[in-house]
Amino acid sequence: MAGHGEGITVAIPPRVTAVPEETTGPPCQRDRHLAMIQEKGRLARQKAVGYGKRALVETMMACWKTLIGSRLRARGFAAQQTEVAIGVAVLNPLLSEARPHSVRKQVRSA
Repeated sequence: MAGHGEGITVAIPPRVTAVPEETTGPPCQRDRHLAMIQEKGRLARQKAVGYGKRALVETMMACWKTLIGSRLRARGFAAQQTEVAIGVAVLNPLLSEARPHSVRKQVRSA
């Protein structure tokens, strides 16, 4: 990861069979993730790293490709920007309606 840039965080979970590296320096990001999995479990690690956001983005892109298409049709950059703006204007209201409107039920104590 060091060759790709500073500040990049890994969201993809390590394999189940992964073991920490045997280095003497400070633990790398992968080793810290392995330690977190060991301590708190895989689901807690996914929540801490923001793995759920990745799934939401993938779902959003699937919606985009289904409704709008998998590629832009405009040739010029300005026209592509307009095409994307129209797509966003179409998708945003649909997404707000698709989200569940849940309300926590109050439990009466006796």
